[in-house]
Amino acid sequence: MAPPRPPRLDAAADEVARTAAAAPDWDSLAAAASGCLACPELAATRQHVVVGDVPVHGRPRLVVIGEAPGATEDQTGRPFVGKSGQLLDQLLGEAGVDRADVAVLNIVKCRPPGNRTPRIPEVTACSGWLRRQLELLGAPVVVALGLSSAKWFLGPKTVLGQVRGRPHEVDGRSVWATYHPSAAIRFGPRGAPRAALAEDLAAVAASL
Repeated sequence: MAPPRPPRLDAAADEVARTAAAAPDWDSLAAAASGCLACPELAATRQHVVVGDVPVHGRPRLVVIGEAPGATEDQTGRPFVGKSGQLLDQLLGEAGVDRADVAVLNIVKCRPPGNRTPRIPEVTACSGWLRRQLELLGAPVVVALGLSSAKWFLGPKTVLGQVRGRPHEVDGRSVWATYHPSAAIRFGPRGAPRAALAEDLAAVAASL
């Protein structure tokens, strides 16, 4: 079965959502998303659409969702493979979770120029892809890394320090919001974000 046609240049969010919903499986969704032109600035400056990593066999134990690809991710087409990804892998391992068993995604699939924060219209346009990914993966536990990801699940007034450390029921899933690995790196190995991220990942692992 041919994948849905990728959304055209400057396509509205509902067109992206319809395209994503029409994808019957992960490979079809990835093929359609890889040609998406809904966000003109991102489409013009990206090297790759970073669709996400999923386990080769079986359902993921959990889904980890960040904000948007960085420079290394844009170059390779894979999420969390730079310094933030290395720290994420380390902390997942310390919590007893193998990254090979985890789906790793981002709210926005294309790198914003200069690693700026994704704009609201970009997040809105890309949301259809993420919703369909979550449906296809079927994982009951999600870790939202950073404020942008936390807001996607928990609402625009979310304060990360107030919602982390416990699960939140969202659309039948347990959503844990915590700090992004980039914040842990920025504040150093003894900083509060790293300690909180490690603590939260350990709690998530214990809940699986």
